[in-house]
Amino acid sequence: MSDTYTPTSALDEETARAEVYGVLAQLWYAPITPELLEALRVAPTDAPTQGGFLEEPWRELVGISRAMSRDEVAAEYDALFGGVGKPEVYLFGSHYLSGFLNEKPLAKLREDLAALSLTRGDAMSETEDHFAYLCEVMRYLIAGDDVAVANLTKQREFFTEHLQPWATGMCEAVSAHPRARFYAVLADFTRAFLNVEQQGFDMLG
Repeated sequence: MSDTYTPTSALDEETARAEVYGVLAQLWYAPITPELLEALRVAPTDAPTQGGFLEEPWRELVGISRAMSRDEVAAEYDALFGGVGKPEVYLFGSHYLSGFLNEKPLAKLREDLAALSLTRGDAMSETEDHFAYLCEVMRYLIAGDDVAVANLTKQREFFTEHLQPWATGMCEAVSAHPRARFYAVLADFTRAFLNVEQQGFDMLG
């Protein structure tokens, strides 16, 4: 994943969608890198994808990136999602779908990933139902070269099965946490983007 991200109106819609999923994957997977934080600080504040609905949430994300230091954002990530034992907020789908980690939703996800010829990389210690991993899968289904896999039908199927049922709930949990500042704004942007995605898939019929 790249450490830079510059939304621009010159990007076509599909490229822009893939870019947003890519930057969301980076932001939710680990404490922010200095390079990515700097990229957010200097990013234009026009909408990162076509349509003005995302413009205000994106502007808020750029604004909070400029207002907080990298150490502050990293400390917030660790406070909310890290630490030993139970985190303050879970980023795993199985928790929201079943109430437990490593349950049937994860088994179903792994079956669907295998059908797409996708596997978790050795460098990733988290299970595949981590929100960041699912964003990476969506990015691949948009931008991948294999048209048998990277197409709107596969995107809609994967999104509907593995993101739509729980990701908004995750965002709401983050937004409501009293210690969330940067990640509350990120959650609001993420939720807005997922709503746009859902509306787009609904239009496919």
